Amino acid sequence: MADEITFRKAETSDVTRIWEIILQAKEQMRKLNSRQWQDGYPAVENITHDIENGYGYVLSGKTGVIAYGAVIFTGEPAYNDIHGKWLTDLPYVVVHRLAVADEVKNRGIATSFMQEVEALSKRKEIFSFRVDTNFDNLYMQKMLSALDFTYCGEVFYDKNQRRAYEKKLNA
Repeated sequence: MADEITFRKAETSDVTRIWEIILQAKEQMRKLNSRQWQDGYPAVENITHDIENGYGYVLSGKTGVIAYGAVIFTGEPAYNDIHGKWLTDLPYVVVHRLAVADEVKNRGIATSFMQEVEALSKRKEIFSFRVDTNFDNLYMQKMLSALDFTYCGEVFYDKNQRRAYEKKLNA
Protein backbone atom coordinates (compact mmCIF):
# COMPACT_ATOMS: atom_id res chain seq x y z
CA MET A 1 0.00 0.00 0.00
CA ALA A 2 1.37 3.35 -1.05
CA ASP A 3 -0.64 5.36 1.46
CA GLU A 4 0.58 5.69 5.01
CA ILE A 5 -1.78 3.64 7.19
CA THR A 6 -1.82 3.99 10.98
CA PHE A 7 -3.21 1.45 13.46
CA ARG A 8 -4.35 3.19 16.62
CA LYS A 9 -6.92 3.19 19.40
CA ALA A 10 -10.23 4.69 18.33
CA GLU A 11 -11.24 7.98 19.89
CA THR A 12 -14.66 9.40 20.66
CA SER A 13 -14.22 11.81 17.75
CA ASP A 14 -14.05 8.78 15.41
CA VAL A 15 -17.53 7.45 16.29
CA THR A 16 -19.41 9.16 13.44
CA ARG A 17 -17.00 7.81 10.81
CA ILE A 18 -16.88 4.34 12.41
CA TRP A 19 -20.68 4.22 12.38
CA GLU A 20 -20.70 5.13 8.66
CA ILE A 21 -18.34 2.19 8.00
CA ILE A 22 -20.49 -0.18 10.11
CA LEU A 23 -23.60 0.89 8.15
CA GLN A 24 -21.77 0.26 4.87
CA ALA A 25 -20.83 -3.23 6.07
CA LYS A 26 -24.41 -3.95 7.18
CA GLU A 27 -25.67 -2.91 3.74
CA GLN A 28 -23.09 -5.07 1.96
CA MET A 29 -24.12 -8.08 4.04
CA ARG A 30 -27.80 -7.38 3.34
CA LYS A 31 -27.13 -7.25 -0.42
CA LEU A 32 -25.32 -10.59 -0.17
CA ASN A 33 -28.34 -12.06 1.65
CA SER A 34 -26.27 -12.57 4.78
CA ARG A 35 -28.09 -12.65 8.09
CA GLN A 36 -25.05 -11.25 9.90
CA TRP A 37 -25.54 -7.77 11.37
CA GLN A 38 -29.17 -7.58 10.18
CA ASP A 39 -30.79 -7.55 13.64
CA GLY A 40 -29.74 -4.17 15.04
CA TYR A 41 -26.27 -5.33 16.06
CA PRO A 42 -23.83 -3.72 16.18
CA ALA A 43 -25.33 -0.45 17.35
CA VAL A 44 -23.69 2.91 18.01
CA GLU A 45 -23.76 1.97 21.70
CA ASN A 46 -21.52 -1.03 20.98
CA ILE A 47 -18.97 1.26 19.33
CA THR A 48 -19.01 3.87 22.11
CA HIS A 49 -18.73 1.07 24.70
CA ASP A 50 -15.73 -0.35 22.81
CA ILE A 51 -13.99 3.03 22.80
CA GLU A 52 -14.79 3.77 26.47
CA ASN A 53 -13.29 0.39 27.43
CA GLY A 54 -10.20 0.72 25.24
CA TYR A 55 -11.30 -2.03 22.80
CA GLY A 56 -11.91 0.12 19.73
CA TYR A 57 -9.12 0.28 17.14
CA VAL A 58 -8.96 1.85 13.71
CA LEU A 59 -6.83 1.84 10.62
CA SER A 60 -6.49 5.42 9.50
CA GLY A 61 -5.15 6.75 6.21
CA LYS A 62 -4.65 10.23 4.81
CA THR A 63 -8.43 10.51 4.28
CA GLY A 64 -9.24 9.41 7.85
CA VAL A 65 -10.59 6.19 9.37
CA ILE A 66 -10.88 3.34 6.85
CA ALA A 67 -11.43 0.31 9.12
CA TYR A 68 -12.67 -0.47 12.60
CA GLY A 69 -12.62 -3.41 14.97
CA ALA A 70 -12.99 -4.21 18.65
CA VAL A 71 -9.75 -5.76 19.92
CA ILE A 72 -10.36 -7.49 23.24
CA PHE A 73 -7.77 -9.12 25.51
CA THR A 74 -10.13 -9.94 28.40
CA GLY A 75 -11.82 -12.95 26.81
CA GLU A 76 -15.17 -13.72 25.22
CA PRO A 77 -17.67 -15.54 27.47
CA ALA A 78 -19.34 -17.27 24.50
CA TYR A 79 -16.01 -18.97 23.77
CA ASN A 80 -16.14 -20.91 27.05
CA ASP A 81 -18.71 -23.29 25.58
CA ILE A 82 -17.44 -24.20 22.12
CA HIS A 83 -18.97 -27.11 20.23
CA GLY A 84 -15.61 -28.33 19.04
CA LYS A 85 -12.16 -27.71 20.50
CA TRP A 86 -9.87 -24.69 20.65
CA LEU A 87 -6.26 -25.21 19.59
CA THR A 88 -4.89 -23.84 22.88
CA ASP A 89 -5.88 -22.99 26.43
CA LEU A 90 -3.74 -19.84 26.30
CA PRO A 91 -4.89 -16.31 27.01
CA TYR A 92 -6.08 -14.86 23.69
CA VAL A 93 -7.02 -11.76 21.76
CA VAL A 94 -10.36 -11.62 19.97
CA VAL A 95 -11.58 -9.27 17.24
CA HIS A 96 -15.25 -8.38 16.97
CA ARG A 97 -17.12 -5.91 14.74
CA LEU A 98 -14.46 -5.73 12.00
CA ALA A 99 -15.59 -3.46 9.17
CA VAL A 100 -13.83 -1.76 6.24
CA ALA A 101 -14.95 1.40 4.42
CA ASP A 102 -16.50 0.80 1.00
CA GLU A 103 -14.00 3.01 -0.81
CA VAL A 104 -11.05 0.81 0.23
CA LYS A 105 -12.62 -2.65 0.02
CA ASN A 106 -10.69 -5.38 -1.83
CA ARG A 107 -7.34 -3.74 -1.05
CA GLY A 108 -6.25 -5.94 1.85
CA ILE A 109 -7.36 -3.49 4.55
CA ALA A 110 -9.11 -6.13 6.70
CA THR A 111 -6.04 -8.36 6.37
CA SER A 112 -3.82 -5.45 7.42
CA PHE A 113 -6.05 -4.82 10.44
CA MET A 114 -5.79 -8.47 11.49
CA GLN A 115 -1.98 -8.41 11.03
CA GLU A 116 -1.75 -5.29 13.21
CA VAL A 117 -3.81 -7.04 15.91
CA GLU A 118 -1.49 -10.04 15.68
CA ALA A 119 1.57 -7.79 16.16
CA LEU A 120 -0.10 -5.98 19.09
CA SER A 121 -0.97 -9.30 20.69
CA LYS A 122 2.62 -10.52 20.43
CA ARG A 123 3.86 -7.27 22.01
CA LYS A 124 1.48 -8.00 24.90
CA GLU A 125 2.83 -11.58 25.01
CA ILE A 126 -0.55 -13.07 24.10
CA PHE A 127 0.04 -15.92 21.64
CA SER A 128 -3.46 -16.99 20.67
CA PHE A 129 -5.86 -15.12 18.36
CA ARG A 130 -9.54 -16.12 18.22
CA VAL A 131 -12.40 -14.87 16.10
CA ASP A 132 -15.88 -15.96 15.09
CA THR A 133 -18.06 -15.20 12.11
CA ASN A 134 -21.42 -16.03 10.64
CA PHE A 135 -21.78 -19.17 8.53
CA ASP A 136 -22.63 -17.06 5.48
CA ASN A 137 -19.81 -14.49 5.81
CA LEU A 138 -17.64 -15.96 3.06
CA TYR A 139 -15.37 -12.89 2.83
CA MET A 140 -14.32 -13.26 6.46
CA GLN A 141 -13.93 -17.04 6.17
CA LYS A 142 -11.70 -16.65 3.11
CA MET A 143 -9.54 -14.04 4.88
CA LEU A 144 -9.21 -16.19 8.01
CA SER A 145 -8.09 -19.13 5.88
CA ALA A 146 -5.52 -16.95 4.09
CA LEU A 147 -4.22 -15.77 7.49
CA ASP A 148 -3.77 -19.40 8.65
CA PHE A 149 -6.59 -19.48 11.19
CA THR A 150 -7.95 -22.95 11.99
CA TYR A 151 -11.66 -23.70 12.14
CA CYS A 152 -12.32 -25.03 15.67
CA GLY A 153 -16.10 -25.48 15.90
CA GLU A 154 -19.18 -23.43 16.74
CA VAL A 155 -19.96 -20.90 19.44
CA PHE A 156 -23.35 -19.43 20.30
CA TYR A 157 -24.63 -15.94 21.08
CA ASP A 158 -28.24 -16.17 22.24
CA LYS A 159 -29.70 -18.27 19.43
CA ASN A 160 -27.07 -17.39 16.83
CA GLN A 161 -24.56 -20.09 15.91
CA ARG A 162 -21.16 -18.84 14.68
CA ARG A 163 -18.06 -20.42 13.15
CA ALA A 164 -15.11 -20.15 15.57
CA TYR A 165 -11.45 -19.91 14.54
CA GLU A 166 -8.11 -19.75 16.31
CA LYS A 167 -4.55 -19.04 15.29
CA LYS A 168 -1.51 -19.84 17.42
CA LEU A 169 0.94 -16.95 17.32
CA ASN A 170 4.68 -17.45 17.34
CA ALA A 171 6.67 -15.60 19.97
